[in-house]
Parts: sequence; structure tokens; C-alpha cells
Amino acid sequence: MNNTTKYVGLDVSKEKIAVAVADEGRSKPRYVGMIDYTVEAIRKIMKKLGEPKQLQVCYEAGPTGYGLYRLLNSMDIECEVIAPSLIPKKPGERVKTDKRDAINLAKLYRAGELTPIYVPTEDDEALRDLVRAREDVKEDELRAKHRLTKFLLRNEIKPPKGTKKWTVKYWDWLDKMTFERSASRVAFQEYLQQLKEFQQRLKVLEEEIEDQAKEGVHAPMIQTLMTLRGVAIITATSLVAEIGSFKRFQTPKQFMAYTGLVPSESSSGELRRLGSITKTGNQHVRRLLIEAAWGYRYKPAVKGKLKKRQKGQPSNILGISWKAQNRLHKKYFCLLGRGKESGKAITAVARELAGFIWAISHESNCEAKTN
Repeated sequence: MNNTTKYVGLDVSKEKIAVAVADEGRSKPRYVGMIDYTVEAIRKIMKKLGEPKQLQVCYEAGPTGYGLYRLLNSMDIECEVIAPSLIPKKPGERVKTDKRDAINLAKLYRAGELTPIYVPTEDDEALRDLVRAREDVKEDELRAKHRLTKFLLRNEIKPPKGTKKWTVKYWDWLDKMTFERSASRVAFQEYLQQLKEFQQRLKVLEEEIEDQAKEGVHAPMIQTLMTLRGVAIITATSLVAEIGSFKRFQTPKQFMAYTGLVPSESSSGELRRLGSITKTGNQHVRRLLIEAAWGYRYKPAVKGKLKKRQKGQPSNILGISWKAQNRLHKKYFCLLGRGKESGKAITAVARELAGFIWAISHESNCEAKTN
């Protein structure tokens, strides 16, 4: 019986999967064919290719998600999801087809040239969908506000003097607004109603996020991260949802690199040149960290909402949080004193904040137990 390992490359689309195989050794990869993206077709082709222990399968991460990964795992077939941006590409290659992509995946997978990504559990993925849905609605709300305010600007309508935008007084003024022309009235009401609908959706999503932060599988980790300044319930839940397991980062430097907040480098010989941040990894995590970093402009203090969030947390976690406040506040003003722009200073603070988040996650030992 042939027990050689077969490296299978799958080029996955919405309805079809191109399949290629590279046998162990140096033989040329072969194209198996195109199959339907159905459970029955996948089971049939895998059975045809060999025993589960012989097969090592890979495919690119994409919009189809991780259903295929979980299906293959349920069949006891080893599978890895590959980071598309890190797949080696030949500079002169100008032809791209599903067949070529599948063959290339199989060949590079056999050579060990592909970088797998972390695949979230189903609980992680559900929480990630929730926080990203909230993020999408937040963007829609901002666009709706812009449309409404630009409509008022075009019609030279200004709020009463001393009224700040989006306060209770401002909303009362909007609700009482009247127009001479019915066309303007209908347009205004539609803009206003759309904004209110987005805010209602946002309220529903944020209520569910609060429930997950209190009772979900990741609740202990979320509440622990909330001891940090600038990391309230939405930020903490979003960080946990995007990262999944902090244990996959062995050092804080690995986590910082994952956020894309470390400087790029171009060095040769004795010359060492550092450039702008790499912006690799998870852009959602990077944005959350930069937003949270702005809170460290203020003097270290534990009061108000932060004091409530820290109530009942272990002393070692609170110690890390206090150290973060002092260190990051000092770093921000030190960088400003050296002539750095505030944006660059905040980016540096966000990078170190990632290190404190890593420290808290490893110190707390409250990773969710998932199957």
C-alpha cells in the first residue's frame, strides 16, 4: 500500500473548486479537475485521492470562510488555510487561472513556502461577525449624518446658536423642522429617518455585544482587558473577537508584528533604515489600538468608568494597567518633545499598548475553553 504524502491545493470559489495534487518528492504536480462546491463532491474527491492520513490539504483564505476547513477536519484530513498576501509570486507571470492557482498551491505547499493563518473557532467567528456588523452600521450611521448635515448646509439651514450637533437639543430642533416645499420636506424626512434606523440597529448590536461581554465564552478575557485605559466594552470585545486566542503569540513582539504597528526595515550591510509601519496583519486590531492609544494623552488616573471596570479584578492585572498608564503617557509626551507629530507618537503608543494587552492576556490565564 502506498503511504506517501499527497499535498492537495484547492482553488476555492463560490460554486466550484479546482483541485491539484503534488506527490511527495520532486515529481511535477498534476491537475485533478474542477468539482462542485458541495459536501458530496468534496467527500468523493478526497476518497479518490487517498486515505485521510495521506492527505495534506490547503486553500487560500477568502470570502467562502472556513466551512471547507471544518469539513475536512471532520473527515480527519489535515488542512491549512493560507494567507493570500504571503503567497510567493513570480514577477513575470501574467496568466492567472483556477487550474494554475491550484497547481501552484500544491507545489508551494509541498515545498513549505506557504504561510497558514489562524482559523477561529465557530464561537470566535460568530463574535467577530457581531462586532464587524456593528462596525459596518457605525460607518453607515456616519454617512447618514454627513448626508443630513450636507442637506441642511445646501439649504442654508443652521441650528440655533449654542446648540451642539447630535445633542438632545439638536435632535429636538431637527424633529420640529418644517419646509415650505413638499419635495424638501420629504427629502429631509427620509434622511432623518434613515439616520434613526441606523442608530436603532446600532443599539441592538451593542446590546448583544454587552451580553457577550458579560456571559459569552470570552467574557473573562473581555472584562480583564477592560481594566486598561481606553479599552472599554466595545474595544475589548472587538479585540478578543478579532484575535481569538492570545496564546498563539509567544512573545509581545509577535503580537506587535501581527498588528502591523512595527516599523518596516530596509537594511544592507552596515546601513539600517527604518520606514513607516508595515500595516500587515489585522487592520481591525490596528485601528482599535490606535483609537485606544489616544486615551493615554491624559495624566495617569483611576476614576470614573475606568474605576468601575477595574472593580474586583486581580491586583497583578491592575498593576499592569497602572504601569501602562504611566509608561504610555510618558512616552507620548517624550515623543512630542522630540518633535514627532502627534499621529506618529500615537502610533508608537499603540504599539506598546499591544505589548501590555499581550501581558494582561498571558497573566490573566482566562482564555476561553473552546472545542
